[in-house]
Amino acid sequence: MSETFWPADNPAGTATLPSPLAQKQPIADWDEDSLVLGIETSCDETSAAVVKGGREILSNVIVSQGELHGEYGGIVPEIAARSHVEALTPAIGEALMRADATFWDLDAVAATLGPGLIGALLVGVAEAKAISAALEIPFVGVNHLEAHIYSSLLADPAADFPALCLIISGGHTILAHAFGHGSYEILGSTIDDAAGEAFDKVARFLGLEYPGGPEIDRLSLIGNPDAVAFPRAMINEPGFDVSYSGLKTAVINYVRRLEAKGEPVVVEDIAASFQKAAVDVQVAKTLAAVDLVGAERVFLCGGVAANSGLRGGLGEACEAKGVKLFVPPLELCTDNAAMVAACATAMLRRGVYHSLDVSPDPNLPLV
Repeated sequence: MSETFWPADNPAGTATLPSPLAQKQPIADWDEDSLVLGIETSCDETSAAVVKGGREILSNVIVSQGELHGEYGGIVPEIAARSHVEALTPAIGEALMRADATFWDLDAVAATLGPGLIGALLVGVAEAKAISAALEIPFVGVNHLEAHIYSSLLADPAADFPALCLIISGGHTILAHAFGHGSYEILGSTIDDAAGEAFDKVARFLGLEYPGGPEIDRLSLIGNPDAVAFPRAMINEPGFDVSYSGLKTAVINYVRRLEAKGEPVVVEDIAASFQKAAVDVQVAKTLAAVDLVGAERVFLCGGVAANSGLRGGLGEACEAKGVKLFVPPLELCTDNAAMVAACATAMLRRGVYHSLDVSPDPNLPLV
């Protein structure tokens, strides 16, 4: 990632970029009144938000594409990108209106640089760069995974670093130790399917509506989680990596055996048993990581953080261990621009922003 650092010996506050931008104020002076416009277009949510001082959400507009992709049973990249083109500018206008702000009130603009779908990322980055150039304010390219960590900081004033972070979504399942702003160590991740991906694949096989993760969660509330003893892959193995591919295959094989015997397929029980198996593994790995790093705080973030089984299971386990669990409200679990703006504010305070020739990276790593 190409980064530009605010020069400590530059009291005039002139940014050193290929196309020079005039900074409104030295980054060291950024305070609780600074406004950052965040833009998120990494996947199938178009979002724009205005955040004040990195902690106060003035607006957070999210436009979902769920209905557009539902008939295909998954996200179609070209449809996602085209939808972002149509929705982003109105979303930005709505975000500014709700924040009672104008473009000229902004101190910086940020957009997700990756990871994500390249076509979708390009839409948000291009718009953010245009705003940066027109207003002569810094542009910050934000890592989507890091931004999810900041959803916990936005949700609770008591949230702080260091913390153990479980970033769990449709495309990623990562356990990371956050030492401080911008300082992370990855302890473990999935070796195959991400948790959200496994949820969606199982839901699709069971004939549930898209998106499948919430449907699995809904059925789990009425099903018997002990009806089927699905495997807990790698739960007792050393390290913090997880695997969900085998669990997904176990569900498929179980259903096919029932169908071959002419026995009833109780979808609610299968969903509940699958979810419990997935949650048990993640809770066990997270608690083992807590012991390793001596964590006093755990951040649960990402789309799958909205899952009631995971929120409840990890919450009970952390409480029993005397560890504080921070979980964002549902609207901050999904992809959103408020977390992008909050992350960007922390970067700017460290003197980090980007030149206008930086490109999106669909495989951008956290570290």
